[in-house]
Amino acid sequence: MKRLCRILLCFPVLLLLATPSPAQDRGTEEEAVAMVQKAVAAIETDGRQKAFAAINTPGGPFHDRDLYVVVYDLQGKCLAHGVNAYQIGKSMLEFRDPDGKFFVKERLALAQTRNSFWQDYKFLNPMTKRIEPKSMYMERVDDILVGCGVYKPS
Repeated sequence: MKRLCRILLCFPVLLLLATPSPAQDRGTEEEAVAMVQKAVAAIETDGRQKAFAAINTPGGPFHDRDLYVVVYDLQGKCLAHGVNAYQIGKSMLEFRDPDGKFFVKERLALAQTRNSFWQDYKFLNPMTKRIEPKSMYMERVDDILVGCGVYKPS
């Protein structure tokens, strides 16, 4: 009987150890870079129309946990978005993060001097439904920017 009681007392601790932490549910910087490279390869291989359709598909090949791909033209128009179809086709130039940062304008300025870069700002995490710090990895491919970001706990 004592042994059964010890096992039952340990069960909640074992359950907590076996449950993945929220940090494990978050994408990593390495995974974000790999997702961008995968999207760039799809754009180059399959063409923009087919690749953008795949990027826009919820739960598709360009969406993993809190990782998703976005694509902008060099004028700030959203061409594809992995979790927010509302943004597709819209100019994002005037969008600001909660701190007032014009993050798309900054992104376009960075793209003028770099073919790839990381950018920090704040954005709504689709998994937690909270505004969180985010680092976006972007690659310039001809006249578009392809990106994927990682959310960081605040």
